[in-house]
Amino acid sequence: MLKNKLVFSLISLSLLMGSATAMAKTVFIASDVHPADYPTTAAVIHMGEKLSQQTDGRLSIKMYPNGQMGDEGATLEKTRAGAIDVLRVSMAPVGGILPEVSVFNMPFVFRDAEHQHHVLDGKIGDGLAQKITDSNLGLVFLGWMDAGSRSLITRKPVTSLADLSGVKIRLQNNPIGLDSFKAMGANPVVLPVGDVFASLQTGVIDAAENNEPTFDTENYAVAGTKYFDMTEHFMIPEVLAFSKKKWNKLSADDQALIMKLAKEAQAEERVLWTQYVDKSVSKLQSQGVKFIKVDKQPFVEATAPVREKYGKQFGSLMQEIQDTQ
Repeated sequence: MLKNKLVFSLISLSLLMGSATAMAKTVFIASDVHPADYPTTAAVIHMGEKLSQQTDGRLSIKMYPNGQMGDEGATLEKTRAGAIDVLRVSMAPVGGILPEVSVFNMPFVFRDAEHQHHVLDGKIGDGLAQKITDSNLGLVFLGWMDAGSRSLITRKPVTSLADLSGVKIRLQNNPIGLDSFKAMGANPVVLPVGDVFASLQTGVIDAAENNEPTFDTENYAVAGTKYFDMTEHFMIPEVLAFSKKKWNKLSADDQALIMKLAKEAQAEERVLWTQYVDKSVSKLQSQGVKFIKVDKQPFVEATAPVREKYGKQFGSLMQEIQDTQ
């Protein structure tokens, strides 16, 4: 009888320990508007896999891609409230609450991708990252994510400012963008992204502007645009962040591990982005798209008044970015 009681006690203890272990497991909710194979999404999924491996399954990340948790504005609010734990979000909704980060929305603020990475990985990027964490955004900054650069998508090649004169180009309803293209001599037309294909096809607009993957996935080449003029006029990074409400409940060791893995995710996303762009370029070239190397300096000079107008609020930050080698 005593032996049976001992066995029963051991079994009960084992079940209790197993139950406690199961209860101790934490699954962080992650969100992205992009599909699961998109560079930003894939990098966070891989980050979650490594987190699970390095904590023996105690911590993990469940990704909800394709905007399942809402658009970027909605998911930002959910992250601030603690309903989402890990979020990749573009600069626009962040800049709407923390204006300092909008310095990256300036035209030609970066010379190229290498310059952008040097800025983000140095004291300027670190300083803005800390401002995000210290602000009332309700976010803890984890890393910068690449989103490529935006260039011209046109029916005729653009190699000079004169080629852009009077060109009807689709833009988002953004004052900096509109002023930038007016300064370059174009005729901006505000349209929803869903109307761009038909507007290109019917001649309502002559051109669009975006990155290579968007040119590919939106099938703009089929609509008659066969040139990608590499102005790289906008190069806006994105933010990977953690909900501050959830972050403050984690141990210092868990915070350190997540931060370490997030930096690895940032580095991986840059590699994935390059591969993603290369794949799009190959497909576009097979469709007859020509990639035009542009002397950017005249475009940079033409948009100087825009940087002057909108950059005043950033003080010396604009110059510090330009001085970064």
